[in-house]
Amino acid sequence: MHAVPRLDAHRPIPVPNRALPLHRHASAARLRAPHRVAGAARYSTSVFGKTGWGIRKHLDPDQNQRDDFFDHTVEFQADLEQHGFGDIFYSAGQYDFIDGIISPVFTKETVQYPGGEAHTYHTQRRDEPIPEDELEIKEKVEREFDILRAYTRLNKGLILGGVNPQPAGQTVDGHVVTEFCNHLQNAGKNYETLAGKTAQGVDPDKPLFSHLSFHWPHTPVLPPQEYRNLFKDLPYDLPEFSTDELSRFPPQLVTLYNECKTDGLKDEEKLQAVRDYYAFCAYGDALIGRAVEEFKTYCEKQGREYLIVFTVGDNGWHLGEQGIMAKFGPWRQSLHNAAIVVSSDPDTYPAGQVCHDMVEFVDFAPTLLTGAGIDVDTPEYDHLDGYDLHRTLDGNAPKRDYVLGELNVVCGHRAFLRTDDFAFSMRTRDMWDQGRAPDLNHDVTWALTCDRPKADLALYDLRVDPLERNNVAEDHAYRGLADWFREKLGTIVLGDGRIECDWRKPNSYSLSNFAGGAHDHQLNIPEELIP
Repeated sequence: MHAVPRLDAHRPIPVPNRALPLHRHASAARLRAPHRVAGAARYSTSVFGKTGWGIRKHLDPDQNQRDDFFDHTVEFQADLEQHGFGDIFYSAGQYDFIDGIISPVFTKETVQYPGGEAHTYHTQRRDEPIPEDELEIKEKVEREFDILRAYTRLNKGLILGGVNPQPAGQTVDGHVVTEFCNHLQNAGKNYETLAGKTAQGVDPDKPLFSHLSFHWPHTPVLPPQEYRNLFKDLPYDLPEFSTDELSRFPPQLVTLYNECKTDGLKDEEKLQAVRDYYAFCAYGDALIGRAVEEFKTYCEKQGREYLIVFTVGDNGWHLGEQGIMAKFGPWRQSLHNAAIVVSSDPDTYPAGQVCHDMVEFVDFAPTLLTGAGIDVDTPEYDHLDGYDLHRTLDGNAPKRDYVLGELNVVCGHRAFLRTDDFAFSMRTRDMWDQGRAPDLNHDVTWALTCDRPKADLALYDLRVDPLERNNVAEDHAYRGLADWFREKLGTIVLGDGRIECDWRKPNSYSLSNFAGGAHDHQLNIPEELIP
């Protein structure tokens, strides 16, 4: 969310001159949105909650600081949970990945009670039993807070349901909102964070770009009692799944199922997971409402317009579909999220208007930059793949026939492409982990040239199978169509500007562009291939 600047605020200033942080070591990297608005539009920037900086394990403190991305950072683990402002959370762990399959060596969990009492204990130990005193604490916590663990998954310590030990507003996400509100309420002056650190409130002489990044609805799924009570008796229909469907899964998706399966839970446990997940989301809605009201009040006091973008960035979430309670897959529950855009200018984003066009996460950067008054149609922004959502709403953005993406978690490299009528996915690399120098983009065309079974194709005909329960990639009537999608998707993700980067080394990356321009947003499927 950001407050739009007054007209006199649009004067460019340089980005601070200092050694390039790690995320800029690759010369192919571009400035992130917070850097853009801070430099080109003089914004004050901040982030609260889950930062998700994926290359943090390579951080060099001499070159990388907390303010490399934002002027002000409150991280939910380092600035809240580790200072006693949490509930129940994963506090330590070690994992082996044997042929890409997760094997927890140990995991630890911490419970924080109202009043300050806290306990840390093992939830899993692969090679030896949990100590008796810790096991006693663990079992007491599980009884006290009705904890449902993912005991049918490989990572059995995950919490799929339960009640939060903290009341509403005092969970880690509640504290994230408190930190955000404190930052706004102390505009132009110093104040103390919840952890007792001295911080400077938002600069009232600058417009504000703030990223509020909640932990919910990620595991552990722990709604406060107040919200859990609202859902405890609701009769939900559980998603249908049969292990017969696995016979049509390609091996890569069988691996995903085996790691994340929950079809072995009892029906009452599945129902608890569904109810608690929705209760958790309802609690999150209330927290968003509190944050938005505080932000709008701040904007009104400052005489600024505002733009607010809501989305779910980490999770889709299966609640039993495809036999799993997880994300990571190429199916709708993993990928299809909602976005809401709100503006103080009702002509830009009219209240209540619904758009069903295909949009992607790459659209958020141009939307936010345009809202900050930056012209993204200049050559400087040619690298952006997305479109300003206002243009989509007005019908002025190029029409998309498909959306796509690629992920590399749990079951290896897999790309997906979705249209109105079909959902297709395939293995993209003949390895489990990310690339390492000197093998970046090595054998990059493998998924296009390997024997067909090795590409692990999946194709769902959404016209007759909207729940994606019948993979038809091997059916005679659909083989030609699946092969067409393999060529279309494979050339895009493997050969149209693909960059593989080894973040352990400075400027170590490889660009694959053997199919430049393949990502044209158009399908043009030959009619004879469509059953």
